[in-house]
Formats: sequence, structure tokens, C-alpha cells
Amino acid sequence: MKFVSFASGSSGNCCLVTEGRTAVLIDAGISLRRIKAGLARRALTPDDLSAVLITHGHSDHTAGLAMLLKYHKKVKVYASQTVAHALERAAAGIEGRIVPIPVGESVVLKNFTLTAFPTVHDTPGSVGYVLSGKDARFGFCTDTGCVTAEMLDALAGCDAAVIEANHDIDMLRGGCYPIYLKRRILSERGHLSNEDCAQFACALAKTGVQTFVLGHLSRENNRPALAERAVREALDGEGFSAAALRVAPAEGDLELEVTPCCASN
Repeated sequence: MKFVSFASGSSGNCCLVTEGRTAVLIDAGISLRRIKAGLARRALTPDDLSAVLITHGHSDHTAGLAMLLKYHKKVKVYASQTVAHALERAAAGIEGRIVPIPVGESVVLKNFTLTAFPTVHDTPGSVGYVLSGKDARFGFCTDTGCVTAEMLDALAGCDAAVIEANHDIDMLRGGCYPIYLKRRILSERGHLSNEDCAQFACALAKTGVQTFVLGHLSRENNRPALAERAVREALDGEGFSAAALRVAPAEGDLELEVTPCCASN
């Protein structure tokens, strides 16, 4: 199994997970041009996608979806029932191409078994995903203001997981965002701080997760080095120094080989 992040952050989110000839996009929050360029670097086109998984309806996760569906008629979109119905209402002519999936139940998607689990965000139907392949399990969980038992249970034992390290609390509180936006981000339906992410990583490491990708970093309220240091120090302090840690850039590819032994490249 392979994972590639094309974009991660408030300006757009999109990544690719492949297993053999099965290719799945998670979110389409960047332009169709950028999606096609990212796929082309892997000798793929949008018509090769087995599915596009949407985590929730915010524009930084869906901005490129309408054009993707307009110009590539084979593409199907999977989302929670709430998000799927919202997507259908927002765009005409896509009936039959949006597949509602039950949260908490497994769905077979070619070489993957897909499971959606609820996240806690300020939009209805927000979810994360676990993709299980022949040998490896990959988890994806961003855009949540707190960590729940359901999230921990869903991601437990994954070989690799993308988790959110959105902001440094001091940078956010001392920054230029308006008060209402700061409160939204800091709320239990907002985004995870570096410290929250560190605790999340340690809890998952106790279940056997050994490779972490930090995602959805804020350009204004965080720095990759700050996020990495906070999580690294927490993992080391809990005895998980062997855990691998990467930071997904806002733009540009980050590649990861997801294997049962968690080898990364």
C-alpha cells in the first residue's frame, strides 16, 4: 500500500492511497489541474480512480470535486450519508455518482476494505477513514476538535495514520485571526492543536501504530518544526522513540510506503 499527500492544510487537502491497481483519492480540495498533475506523477489519470472519498463538505476538501466530476464521468464519490446528500443537492447532473456509505460499517472497494468513522467538526457528517488492504491498514483523521473513543478504536493498530496537528496554541492566540475564528478553532468542534495531536499520537502508539503523518497544519498558526517537535517529544517521553514521524506539506508531495512493518520512504 502507498500513500501520497498532494496538499494538506487550510488552503486545500488531497491525498492518494493505492493498493495494486486500486487507487483512491481522499478529498478533492485542490484544483482539477493540480489533481491531474499529482496523479500523472504516478502514471495515473482521474479515470483510473476507484473512488474519491470525501471527509466533509468544507471547501478546502471539496473545491475541485465539481470539475473532477464534470470532466471525468467514471469517477464515483463516497461520503457519509449526510455529506453525500449535501453534495447531490449542491451540484446538478451527478445523480448515481455519489455513494452514501454507512458510518462504522465496512465497505469493500476493490482491493480495499473501507470503514468511515465519525470526527467532531463544525459541519454535519464529518468522518475519517480506515483503508485495509491485503497486508496493511492505513488511517486518516483530520478536521476534528477533540479525540473520541470512536476515533481511537477505529485507528487502533493501523500501520500508518495521518492525524491533525493544526495549530500552535500560542501562535493562534497571539495571531491576527478575529476572536470568533480563534474560538471556533480552539473549540471541541474545531481543530487539534500540536499538544492535542501529541496526546493522540501517544494513545495510538500504545495500540501499535508506528508511523504518523502530521496533517492539516495551519500556515498562519503553526510551523512544521513546531508540530514535529511537540509530537516527537511526547512519543519519546512515552517510550515510542522508534515511531516514524513525517509532516505533510501544504503543497508538494509527501510519499509513504505503508507496510505491516511500517517502513517508510
